[in-house]
Amino acid sequence: MILSMTGYGKAVVAYKEKKINVEVKSLNSKSLDLSARIAPLYREKEMEIRRLLAQKLERGKVDFSLWVEKESTVDATPINAALVENYYKQIKAISESTGIPEPEDWFTTLLRLPDVTTKTEVEVLDEEEWEVAQQAINEAIDKLTDFRKQEGAALQKKFTEKIDNIANLLKSIEPFEKSRVPKIREKIIDGLKQIPEVDYDKNRLEQELIYYIEKLDINEEKQRLTNHLKYFQETMKESGHGIGKKLGFIAQEMGREINTTGSKSNQAEMQNIVVKMKDELEQIKEQVLNAL
Repeated sequence: MILSMTGYGKAVVAYKEKKINVEVKSLNSKSLDLSARIAPLYREKEMEIRRLLAQKLERGKVDFSLWVEKESTVDATPINAALVENYYKQIKAISESTGIPEPEDWFTTLLRLPDVTTKTEVEVLDEEEWEVAQQAINEAIDKLTDFRKQEGAALQKKFTEKIDNIANLLKSIEPFEKSRVPKIREKIIDGLKQIPEVDYDKNRLEQELIYYIEKLDINEEKQRLTNHLKYFQETMKESGHGIGKKLGFIAQEMGREINTTGSKSNQAEMQNIVVKMKDELEQIKEQVLNAL
């Protein structure tokens, strides 16, 4: 089945007083183009996260974000009470010894002094928290994969419709293809009749007509295009890697056969049908860029 490269997944898990948020977005790209924004605490696991994303997502322009939300009461910067008390005693002593008036607003003065509200503790990532974060990462990736499957199903439906349209247009060429041989013969003979002085060998004319008609024959192109259409449909049902690229190559081959058919179509009705086939194929080529 086809997977789209477009997808979105988000997961939020709770760990103690934290909420660990993971968000993954992906768009189409020829290869894996990964951009990661990771909270400082989890930065040491960046390579592990990148390997996991590359393994599970394969291809696409991927934007990965991991951040943490904490309860405001937990995240508040602590006041160093011992240091505040020390500053207070020093200022009071200086005031008494020098006669300088004590500050009117002690709290404002003391809280502005160095290191009173400096957060000194350093967070360390433990295994338990990392396991919870991994759950969030895997959940977000799974949601993105489900999104890709839904988009892929829509792509497959679109491709099937366009392939059927091309097949029907190819069949509609046949009546015009059969009727053009007598028209070519008639046109050449009428042209020769307009030159009464010219005497021509009818056998030679037949030979030239056969040669000319063989050059305009599109049976091989029709057969190859029919095979490509069938192969395209079979490939859509395959499971595995690189189906999108494979479909792109088949679409290129289909384009060659349609172009050759157009160059051999010396009839307005046939050329109109070829233009319609090209339009259907162009829509396939645009969408196949988004297939994984």
